[in-house]
Parts: sequence; C-alpha cells; structure tokens
Amino acid sequence: MIQLAGAAKSYGPKLLFEGADWLVTPEDRLGLVGANGTGKSTLLKILADLETVDAGAVTRAKGITAGYLPQEGLRLAGRAVFAECLSVFADLRAMEEELEDLTRRMAEIDPGSPEYRQVAERFQRVEGEFRARDGYALEAEVGAVLAGLGFPKEDWRRRTEEFSGGWQMRIALAKLLLEKPNLLLLDEPTNHLDLEARNWLEAYLGAYPYAFVVVSHDRYFLDATVRKVVELWNRRVHFYSGNYSRYLEQKTQRRAQLEAAFKNQQDRIRQLEAFINRFRYTATKARQVQSRVKELERIERIEIPLEEKTIHFAFSQPKASGRVVVEADKLGHRYGDRVVFENAGFVIERGERVALVGVNGAGKSTLIRLLAGLERPSEGEIRLGLYVQTDYFAQDQYRELDPEARLLDDLSGVAPRVAQTELRTLLGCFLFSEDDVFKKIGVLSGGERNRYALARLLMRPSNFLLLDEPTNHLDLRAKDVLLEALQEYTGTLVFVSHDRYFIDRLATRVFEIEGGRLSPYLGNYEDYLWRKEHAGAPHLPPEPRPSGSGPPPVELRAPPEPRPSGSGPSPASRRMNPIRLRQLKERCEALEEEIARLEAEIAGFEAALADFKSAEESRRLAELLEKRRSDLESRLAEWEVVSRELAEAEG
Repeated sequence: MIQLAGAAKSYGPKLLFEGADWLVTPEDRLGLVGANGTGKSTLLKILADLETVDAGAVTRAKGITAGYLPQEGLRLAGRAVFAECLSVFADLRAMEEELEDLTRRMAEIDPGSPEYRQVAERFQRVEGEFRARDGYALEAEVGAVLAGLGFPKEDWRRRTEEFSGGWQMRIALAKLLLEKPNLLLLDEPTNHLDLEARNWLEAYLGAYPYAFVVVSHDRYFLDATVRKVVELWNRRVHFYSGNYSRYLEQKTQRRAQLEAAFKNQQDRIRQLEAFINRFRYTATKARQVQSRVKELERIERIEIPLEEKTIHFAFSQPKASGRVVVEADKLGHRYGDRVVFENAGFVIERGERVALVGVNGAGKSTLIRLLAGLERPSEGEIRLGLYVQTDYFAQDQYRELDPEARLLDDLSGVAPRVAQTELRTLLGCFLFSEDDVFKKIGVLSGGERNRYALARLLMRPSNFLLLDEPTNHLDLRAKDVLLEALQEYTGTLVFVSHDRYFIDRLATRVFEIEGGRLSPYLGNYEDYLWRKEHAGAPHLPPEPRPSGSGPPPVELRAPPEPRPSGSGPSPASRRMNPIRLRQLKERCEALEEEIARLEAEIAGFEAALADFKSAEESRRLAELLEKRRSDLESRLAEWEVVSRELAEAEG
C-alpha cells in the first residue's frame, strides 16, 4: 500500500527520525508508539500525504485512500449531526437521487418505446451498484456508529456547532469510520471517548476490513486492537509483532540480546587489539597482524542506545483519617427536571480506591463535586469522617493556578524541602523539560496546565483525593508515574478515568452510575464486568484469568433476602442482640472490602515480580506477596465464620 524507504524528517535542528524503511500492507493493524516529541504525529501525517519527508522516498499504490484523524482542532458547522455523517456518502446519495429520477421517468414514458428500454437498463445498472454498496442501509449504518460513539438519538438532529470540542472530534471520527478508507490513521482517537465508546471502537476496529495505524496512550486499547507495534525510538523505526504487552516483552528481550552481542563484540575487539599491539613489530607475525587489522576494520560496531530512565518518586504520605471516610445516605441530585441519581447510599473506608464508571453525562463528575462539597445534594446527605482532608482535581483544575507564577518556583512553594533536581525530574515526567520549567503558568495551554496541576497535587496530597479524569493529556510514561504514586498512596481515593488499564491496576471498588442508580461492585474493572455479566448467576465461579493477573476474585455470597413483612422474626434473630447483629454486619462488610484490597495488592505484587529489576527487589516483593497471601487466607477464614453466623442470625 505505502512504502517508506530511507525516510528522514527534521524540524529545524531537531532530527525526528532517519533511515526509516516501512511497508504498510493491506492487512496491517498497527500501533505507533514512542515518547512525546519523537515524531509519531508527523509520521502519521506523512502516511496521510499531508507532509513530505526531507530525505528518502514515499511510494503509494494506486487507489489508496488514507483517512487521518488528528488529536484535536477539527470544527464542523452548518448541518445536523446525522446529516453531517451522511455527507460522507455523497456519491451514494447522488445515485439515490438518480434512481428516484429514473423511477419518475419510467412512470412517464411509454413502456414500449426505445427510450423506456434505455432508462430501464440504466436503472438496473445503477440500482445493482447501489444495492451492492449497501445503499439501502446508509441510515442504519450511520445510526449504529453514532450510537456506538455515545450520541443519544435526541442529539442526532442537533447542529454540529452546538457541540463542544471533544464531541466535535467524535463526529469527525464517526465520519472517518463511515468513509472506510483503506488506510485508517488515528492520532489519539480515545482522548475524547468514555469507556463504553472505547469498548465499542475496539470491537469496530477488530472487524475493520482494511489496514489502520493508531497512536494511543491507552495500553488496554492497544492490546485489544493492534497486531504489530511500530516504535519510534532513538531516531529510528523499530518493529515488533504482537500487541502492546508483547511489544514490552520483546523490547526487553531485544535489549538483553543487544547487550550480550555488544559484550561479545567488545571481547573480540579487545582480543584483536591485544594481538595487534603485541606482534605489530614482529616480522614473522606480519601476515597474522595484517589479517586481524582488516578484521577489526570490517567490524560494524554495535551501539547501546541510552535507555529512558524509569522514574520513581517517594511522595509524602498524608496523615491518617478515621476508618469511615465518607458516608452517603439516601443521596439524590437533579438539575431542574433531570435526575442525575437518586436514593444512593454507600460507605467509603480508609485506604479504598473507588473508580466511578458510566457513560458521559451519567453523573460521575457530579458525584465527585458533591463529595468535594462544591455542590449541595438535592436529597439526602453526605457525612465526612474524622480527620478527613479533601483535595479535588477537576478536569479544568488549571483555572485555580496563579498565571503569573513560574512552574519551578510554584512547585518549590508547594514542596520547599524537595531538591530542585527532583522537582525538575518530576516536571519532566509530566512533559515539562529543559527551559519549560521556567515558563509562567499563564502561557501554557489548558492541557499543559492540567498536567502541571496534577504534578502539583501529588507533591502534597490530602488523605482523601477526588480526581476527575487525571489521565487526560498524559503519555504512557507520565501515566506510569501517576499510577505508581497512587498505588503507594496511603489515603483514600475516588477517581474517574476512561483508561481501562489505569482502572484495573488501581481500583479496589467500582461504583457504576447508570439510569439514575448507583451500584457498587467489589474489585477492579475486570471484576466489575464479570459481575455485571453474571448478575443473574451469582454463585457461578469466575472465569479463569490469564496467568500473572493475580488470583481470581472471591465471589462473596450475598446474605439471605429479608423476610416478607408480617412473617415475624425468626427464632435466631429474636435471640440475637441487635447490637451484636449490627457488629456482625459491619465486620462482614469490612472483611469483604479488606479481601478485595488484599486481592488487588497481591495482583500488583505479582505483576511487579514479573518485571525483574534486581535480586534484592525481587526478594522484597516476594516477602510482601507471601505476607499478603497469608493475610488474605486469614481474612477469608474469618469472613466465612462471620457470614455463617450472620446468615444463621437472619434465619
């Protein structure tokens, strides 16, 4: 389809890549990865024929249609959403109009005339092509794509200019998917999608009939969609078969092989040089010396490129709060006639990490604002526990920052005891490098200011963090820094994210907001999906997980249904002290949540052990893992006793 031969590209003095040889074939499902600034978006534009190379050649097969979706910046106006999407089928709509005209003419012309025969033949040809290209299913196809990307039917007739930038990009993505170019080029397509829309897009790309190249900082999305990874690293293009997880494994293996080859080559070079230096002036060895000199000159030296440093920070931990951090009772909220949720009740305890999930507009950000005290609930109440200190990170958190302050100076004010070098390293993780650290906050873009606000928050966190879309505008490296910091965080966390990998690695509980209801689920996002799928069969064992993903979630049997009113209490419940009964219920709930937390920690330690760093670190992780497993066994045993006693007490 498209071939790059010796391609190179620079911006001013900065060389992005050189010597790139790459053949894109019709069956390719490619993920393009690399650090920010390495040239991923530029390479997509070259494939889309929107930019040229400085050196080398780009060859395109005839009939190639490339469709390119940028990260942002597209604005649509002048039509309703549905009409805008239908506009990509201009040729089919023209055929449809011609068919209508031909039908009208056949109704008016004498069926026995030669003109009628010509019109009928033309109608048959056009109608056959129209049917072969699914012309009769255009509106159904548009509706399916719009619904998949999260547009409710009532929005299909709204004008495109009424939508915000993120929804504008969704419309542009819908048009591109409907066009079905034979090379689809997507630059961060998931930036503006919620989890449901991402899951739909994964399935759509899985069935896409042509090639595509996607840039994404969402690991799970790459794992689910691509079959090959192209990495821009050290100004070169490197190829790996398999998805993103396989790419990480292969990259580690390649690095080890390269280092081994480098060591062997250096050993051989030292042997040759030693022989040459020893016998250089010995006449009887002149031929052997000359032979080794030529061999030394022929050796193509192996270079070990500098590897990106893995950044680890020891963030200061907050003071502990009480066991119960927040409690909501009969909570409800509405905006005018629109009910966001109602009759919600929950308790969040110290150390829990709760992920809020649901479609865009379901009320996730609203719930976080209620927990932060920025809005008052329409119904019910929210009670914070003892010594709870709340900190809130909004999607537009940058509005709270001082626009005249310089990044490094402002961060030093937040953490005066942290060394400047460590602060600069942290800023580098969040994509502020070199002279960027001396910029004033006011000159940064909205996304840059939000990235800085997140780094600032992590330097001095409170014991109850409320994070609304913290992973927006972060690359994979910055997400890893954030994820590690939050995994080590000892406080309580409630967060919204559309990054499934991030939720899976972090959450110990999931709150789903859907249709005005709030439903809690134990475990991470995978556990939440399994429990939803098997909601009608709660006693079935979970499906086996892939190796290395930790133990399967323990299916905690719900207590028996309450007895119908009027039937009277059972003898056991009459004998049970009400205070003891309440204590049992509270202990059972606490144990269930403790078990979920231990399972999440065990999964994290097992994943960390799979990534070898050093023998000492592996030994430390193994000890921690063994302790957590022992704790889990004791909690499970206690839970069985407590739940059995509770079930007997309730009849």
